[in-house]
Amino acid sequence: MKNYGIVLAAGKGKRMGSKISKQFLDLNGKPLFFYALEAFENSDVDSVIVVCSAEYKDYCENVLSIYKEEKTFSKVEKIVVGGTERYNSVYNALKEISDADYVLIHDGARPMITKDIINRSLTEVKKHKACVVAVPVKDTIKEANEEDYINKTLDRSSLWQMQTPQSFEYKLIAQAYESAMKSDLSAITDDAMVLEEYDPSFKIKLVMGDYKNLKVTTSEDLEIAKVFLKS
Repeated sequence: MKNYGIVLAAGKGKRMGSKISKQFLDLNGKPLFFYALEAFENSDVDSVIVVCSAEYKDYCENVLSIYKEEKTFSKVEKIVVGGTERYNSVYNALKEISDADYVLIHDGARPMITKDIINRSLTEVKKHKACVVAVPVKDTIKEANEEDYINKTLDRSSLWQMQTPQSFEYKLIAQAYESAMKSDLSAITDDAMVLEEYDPSFKIKLVMGDYKNLKVTTSEDLEIAKVFLKS
């Protein structure tokens, strides 16, 4: 069996308010997305595909070629140009894979991912064909109406906050994406939703993640990540 990690680093990161895409911001002396690559390098995943925007492709190729020679990122197999939205980037990466049994799709803006979470995801996806790293919601969650008044309070005991990696049998998620690309994907926010739309009856397994496995979206998140890494 061959297992791929797809590390998404093609986002613009508009909410960060930086001229540099957030995946390439300095985080304790390294580009932010390097931490995800390090975790995959040390995991049981066989190969890694990095997805970046066209404007950063040369940079990624130059930097990663140096690290590959040093055997730091020896599992990086390809660098793929992403699309306008996250789902376009995932689809572009999936098209570049021909020999995968399982794929683990991870946001490059989540630097706190660990090899343990990756390996547990790999174990679970082999059992269930689809699994998603997540954590139980801690806060009370309210559903609001269009005027921002509360409709109702949701039962948080059944609510989970999605993280990545999101892991799938390759043929299953490839077929789901192939079907999804023919329809309106404007409401899609993660890979699990693509499979949910493709086959509503399919049960996706939840894998316990880590509350530290945050997605760096704003400058405040970046400061939190710096603290986590130092500790």
